[in-house]
Amino acid sequence: MSKAKVAIIRTRPETVLDDVVRLFELADGSRSLKSGTCTILKDNISWHYPFPSANTTPWQLEGTILALRKHGFSDLVCVQNKTEVTDAFMGEDLNGYKSVFRAHGIEVRFNFKDEDMAWVPYKPKTRMRALDDIYGDDLRIPDFFAGRNIVHLPTVKCHIYTTTTGAMKNAFGGLLNHKRHQTHTRIHETLVDLLAIQKEIHPGVFCIMDGTTAGNGPGPRIMQPIQKDVLLAGSDQVAIDAAAARLMGFDPMAIPYIRMAHEDGLGVGDPREIALVGDEAAGAENWGFKVGPSFHRFAGWVTWFGPTRFMQKTLTRQPLLTLGNFYSFFYHDVVHWKLREGRIYRRWLKDSEWGRLFARYREEGALRPR
Repeated sequence: MSKAKVAIIRTRPETVLDDVVRLFELADGSRSLKSGTCTILKDNISWHYPFPSANTTPWQLEGTILALRKHGFSDLVCVQNKTEVTDAFMGEDLNGYKSVFRAHGIEVRFNFKDEDMAWVPYKPKTRMRALDDIYGDDLRIPDFFAGRNIVHLPTVKCHIYTTTTGAMKNAFGGLLNHKRHQTHTRIHETLVDLLAIQKEIHPGVFCIMDGTTAGNGPGPRIMQPIQKDVLLAGSDQVAIDAAAARLMGFDPMAIPYIRMAHEDGLGVGDPREIALVGDEAAGAENWGFKVGPSFHRFAGWVTWFGPTRFMQKTLTRQPLLTLGNFYSFFYHDVVHWKLREGRIYRRWLKDSEWGRLFARYREEGALRPR
């Protein structure tokens, strides 16, 4: 039986755009996507503030556009989503995406705007592990997604609820809207269900993951960004998440969403069954990342997984939902950004070569305009 393929290469700021194109080719990107079909670029804004390792990088976005266009995928549309605690408009602005969109003529749609797409009922063909119980007959997906390729653009980082977050988690904001908070108690099963749905609705699914600066700690917003200079890509969303998890120092098959997706035949999570191409030595590294403790992680455990989990529907309705969202806003945007993460970001801009490249995007715009 042939192994799943994940491409991994080392990169540096001077060559990163060409490296993304080479990565796409190593991972057979053009064969993974349906030609002549509109392709959705699904970036990842974990936090609207430009915290290193939290969000899709502008070079990751621009390099992906260059790779797709080189191989004949000219019809590209970026789809943004918002969450209760992130602002998509602020995020695309502060993270340098707007200049890339303008320079390359990329249309941007928002899955929360009625004029851009509608949320329509969807009945999965695959047996659902969690979503049938949570949504019943009220599961809806954006009509714009069906029949189009999708390319996910996550970063390599830890997550307080799922240990790691990457390709599979990137579908969460795009495919789920109402009742999304009620899936958190069963988040691992939910991610497996979403991958099954993606395989039903998308003719091609691909991922280009940025590990130039990776996130260690209780992410996706409270992290220690560490320069790692790697990029990963693959069409098997389980395999690329498994490869990234192993890089970070976790056993992929001990992470429930990876193990369950592997068991369901949605991809390959066992590292022994994954072929790394490109720089195999980079793929064999162990960074020793740990999610670690934090008050936010404890609060999340109490809400979603602890003794009050049976009250989840109550906790995710008004006015408690508004109070929870305000707490998250105050904790991250007011306290942490001003006292810790903002300082880390400014130091990264000054001292890191990737930070200086980010500053170039903010000041000059896209590096290779159309």
